[in-house]
Amino acid sequence: MNIPCYLIPALVGLISGILGYLIGKASGNNDEDKNTTLQAELNACQSNTQKLKTKINNLEAELNKLHADSTAKIQSFAATTTSLPFDSNLAFTIFGKKIIEDDLKIIEGIGPKIEELFQQNGIKTWKLLSETSVDKCQSILDSGGERFVVHSPSTWPKQAEMAYLGKWKELKEWQDNLKGGK
Repeated sequence: MNIPCYLIPALVGLISGILGYLIGKASGNNDEDKNTTLQAELNACQSNTQKLKTKINNLEAELNKLHADSTAKIQSFAATTTSLPFDSNLAFTIFGKKIIEDDLKIIEGIGPKIEELFQQNGIKTWKLLSETSVDKCQSILDSGGERFVVHSPSTWPKQAEMAYLGKWKELKEWQDNLKGGK
């Protein structure tokens, strides 16, 4: 049998073409299946993301409600709580002089004029002074004019807190190390 030499390459080419076509067709269907699967996974992820966003929003709302409730409880407790009892005898023992409750002059660096200035600005007790920021104290001093520029209120709220809490020994020891409230 004598097969012409041009026929063998033609048959191999034809068979290769058919096989290539069939392989290409088979992998093309696979890409469509992959796209369908990926689209389904993407839809599932988007659905889960939406559910998680809803859950986060619900948790944030619950947290805000709990925060509001706890703030209300704290304010209610603070309103019903009486102030700490003032022990003038203990203060006298530590300082060696009579201390009047809520006398701002017990604070190192505060004299009669500064006490008057603070009282004019609504700060009349050790508790109120202890809750006042150093910046607010400084602005009150600044409002009093140039004569109060040299004063530094950096320790006043902490000193007032010690006085309010009746920590006379700690206050006295700290004041012994201060110079004009600094």
